[in-house]
Amino acid sequence: MTAFIIKIALAYLLGSVSGSLLLGKLRKVDIRLQGSGNAGGTNAFRTQGLLFAIGVVIIDVGKGYIAARWISQMDVGSSAPIVGPGVLAMVCGFAAVLGHCFPVWHGFRGGKGAATAVGALIVIEPWLLLPLAVTWLVTLVLTGFVGLATVLSGFSLIPAAWWLNSRELLVFSAVLALFLLYTHRSNIFNMRNGTEYRFERVYIFSRKH
Repeated sequence: MTAFIIKIALAYLLGSVSGSLLLGKLRKVDIRLQGSGNAGGTNAFRTQGLLFAIGVVIIDVGKGYIAARWISQMDVGSSAPIVGPGVLAMVCGFAAVLGHCFPVWHGFRGGKGAATAVGALIVIEPWLLLPLAVTWLVTLVLTGFVGLATVLSGFSLIPAAWWLNSRELLVFSAVLALFLLYTHRSNIFNMRNGTEYRFERVYIFSRKH
């Protein structure tokens, strides 16, 4: 039990290392004071440009991967494991997502968890990235809303996990989808009010073709 708790704590602390805020310190900017105020890749792209956003995404995806792949398998004690390695990878991956959204190093003001979740999914079940990516891309092209695309791609994991016939994966996918819906609640509210930022170039392209 102690080893289980230590791994969850380490995964959370790793997740709390925000890519945008870490790189922002090098540029002497805090993107939480710019754009949408979110410390995620989308706001990084809108306020700091493509190269900065790519660096942010690499860090945020990487910490989800490390938490699920390496931290979950660390030898931190000789006690018998209370869950299997697959479930432990899910727990550590989700702990990293929580850390990204509520980072202890940055006043519990972080991003929305999507990139870190992708990093964890690479380890947990890479096949789930296919419906996630297709749903995200189609929604973005049809609507221009990144937040909506992220929420719907999160929910696409549920039928995909059901098809893979894994109860543990289905529970993980449902919890992750609901959590992404929660972290993107402001996006949903802004869409209802007509104030949500839209990537017009992508949206207009879909209308012209």
